[in-house]
Amino acid sequence: MRILDSIKEEIKKRIENDPAHDFDHIMRVYKNAQKICKKEKVNEKFVLCAALLHDLISHPKSDKRSKMSSIESAKKSQSILQQYGFSTEEISLISDAIRDHSFSQNKIPTTIEGKILQDADRLDALGAIGIARVFATSGLLKRQFYNMDDPFCKKRIPDDKIWAVDHFFKKLLKLESMMNTKSGKEEAKKRTKILKEFLKQLKHEI
Repeated sequence: MRILDSIKEEIKKRIENDPAHDFDHIMRVYKNAQKICKKEKVNEKFVLCAALLHDLISHPKSDKRSKMSSIESAKKSQSILQQYGFSTEEISLISDAIRDHSFSQNKIPTTIEGKILQDADRLDALGAIGIARVFATSGLLKRQFYNMDDPFCKKRIPDDKIWAVDHFFKKLLKLESMMNTKSGKEEAKKRTKILKEFLKQLKHEI
């Protein structure tokens, strides 16, 4: 798959150094997608292309355009895929998967390629790496760690624009039930346990 290697090198030059959406994130999603592809009947090449291109555009969470990142990435991916000789149908398949993968789009992809990409990306929001990404992003946005009066959102609606721990309750703990593939669900279950153990320990410490 020389095309994948070439796209990988191109993406490496384009991706900005946001610790939560950097080239390392791209490669973790890529590896997650590889593992899921082994258990699904799918064209792995299309899925992995989508994984490499899924965060071509990644506006900061504080930016009003943040929700448009996946749509803009999908559009930008089309010109890159054309350069590598993909057909119109193939480009549409890959770019649609990129467009629909984002949590903020609130969509379930219609293709297996899109479902695998969405699962692969969501897995990187869970487990130990997911915890690291939450606090990396919170540092950039200068969010407080938690609400002193109600750290675990027992009596209020989570607001992750202000508190980092709220992001667990607003998004991360919901992801396990939103996975599309069997292998994605199995891995999400393991990683969600790590989130819950972290919150349990945090409760003990504060």
